[in-house]
Amino acid sequence: MTMPRDLPAAAPAGPRRRRGALLSTLRSPLGIVASLFLLTLVVLAVVGPLHWGETAKVAELTRLSEGPSADHLLGTDAGGRDVLARMLTATRLSVLTAVLATLIGVTLGVVLGLIPIVAPRWIARAVNAALGVALAFPSLLLAIVVSVVLGVGAVSLTLAIGLAMAPAYARLAQTLGSSVAGRDFVAAARILGVGRFRILTRHVLPNVRDPLIVNASIGAGTALVAATGLSFLGLGVQAPRYDWGRMLNESLEGIFVNAAPSLGLAGAIVFAGVTFALVGETLSRAFGLHQPSRRLWRRLRRRPASPGEQAAPLSVVDDPVLRVRDLKVSAPRGDWWATPVRGVSFDIGRGEVVGVVGESGSGKSLTCMAVAALLEEPLEVTADSVCFDGTELVAGGRVSGQTSGELARRLGTRMGFVFQDPSTSLNPALHVGTQVAEVGLLHGGLSRSAAHERAVDRLDAVRIPDAARRAHQYPHEFSGGMRQRAMMAMALMGEPALLIADEPTTALDVTVQREVMALLAEINEVKGTAVLFVSHDITLVASFCTRVLVMYRGAIVEDLSTADLAAGRAQHPYTRALVEAVPHLDAEPGAEFATIAEGADFPTEPVRSRS
Repeated sequence: MTMPRDLPAAAPAGPRRRRGALLSTLRSPLGIVASLFLLTLVVLAVVGPLHWGETAKVAELTRLSEGPSADHLLGTDAGGRDVLARMLTATRLSVLTAVLATLIGVTLGVVLGLIPIVAPRWIARAVNAALGVALAFPSLLLAIVVSVVLGVGAVSLTLAIGLAMAPAYARLAQTLGSSVAGRDFVAAARILGVGRFRILTRHVLPNVRDPLIVNASIGAGTALVAATGLSFLGLGVQAPRYDWGRMLNESLEGIFVNAAPSLGLAGAIVFAGVTFALVGETLSRAFGLHQPSRRLWRRLRRRPASPGEQAAPLSVVDDPVLRVRDLKVSAPRGDWWATPVRGVSFDIGRGEVVGVVGESGSGKSLTCMAVAALLEEPLEVTADSVCFDGTELVAGGRVSGQTSGELARRLGTRMGFVFQDPSTSLNPALHVGTQVAEVGLLHGGLSRSAAHERAVDRLDAVRIPDAARRAHQYPHEFSGGMRQRAMMAMALMGEPALLIADEPTTALDVTVQREVMALLAEINEVKGTAVLFVSHDITLVASFCTRVLVMYRGAIVEDLSTADLAAGRAQHPYTRALVEAVPHLDAEPGAEFATIAEGADFPTEPVRSRS
């Protein structure tokens, strides 16, 4: 069972605009195919038991386990019953189980996920701890355990899958809800005395509704596969009732004599799963990808802080995908050692988008490469702790580029890295598809053909046209933007929990830069991948990220939200200097641009620590 996709939480569109976007999407080829598939599945689920139910009960004892014929297109089972009629009759129970399980999982998950946002801190901690324990177990394993505890049967099967899906949706709802709960309109509602429950239902839920609906539609396919698997194992539907999983189990005994029943059932399961996936993709496109505000940079001019006004204190992330403590990078300089990165500490939450800004030489790229274990001798990387996705990367106080095979596989599949210049990051002597597929070969355990197929799929996912043909081309045949997309496809060969983008738009023109930024936003929104985005452009970071780390001379001197940055609540003088240096359209004609004077010296102590 897969994790739900962490889509963005944004202000919902108006009903008229929503209907227009949905109708427009339904008229597209994807919408038409999804609608036809869904209509077919619904008709089969409704009509199947009514039209073929009686036929499915007829047992012809003289025609046991027969192969396909004009009378029985998929043959008969061991009881002489028509396999096709039974399969069509079982459509209702199979689909209904998946849909009900998804509803249970999403409903329970949303409740559990949003409770910590409005509940007292001790309740929030208890819920988060319980969710953490539940998420530590694979969902399918959890469903099996719950199914065994509840007992076999269709009802128990539905509850087991729903309960197993709930923790993942709870974490998704919590992530989306937390991003909304920290916005200004929620703070204003609290100041106005709006109760917690009303804030939850009126301000938070409407803003996370769209991504939850999309994830629910896609999750129904996952629930269908899980229900089929449990019934196949004998933990689901019991005789005399039957669903696709139970029928598939029965068909295995004669698969070498008559493979038609197994193939037919497999086709039905794939068709239903693809239908749910297409519906989810259609809804995702209809709701749209909520792009960052293009006007945010206009508000970046520093506003004089009123007396006593302070930036809201930021706390350590409760569920970090990356936690760094006292990271240092040292390089030999003759008889002494230089330390270009000095005591860096920060957290990145799951699904969070964090920007890193600073001048050239401030240590941004070195920090990212050190976290990804990409620095080797003579550079020396030390830290108190670098914990990524639950795995500690520090041994004996050092972060080594020579990682173990197990750690390399984990970093290769769970951490993606997009470098500044893709023209130097792609091997000019190899096809692009070969390079993208390499991650699957090295870390995914895929065969060469399977890795190539997934590489083509990933290239298509990052919107490279005619991906199958392009995969056989060389990097020089790609444009700069397409090479950068190929780098993102390489990062997406696994299921990355974190994507580090080290100035991915520097070498691109403005139009291509916008496309790359939209793609990064889509990766974050659709996959739930956390993004560490490095850039010189503080306005670009402010429009794309939710939090900003400001680096100066190898240290993080300020960690603040983009809302505080936009509102002029930056505390460190270097941050304020960077903001003042941003050109703005309403400047007086002939006025000189603000600059940071050459040789300017700023304190390197952070304005506040994150312990």
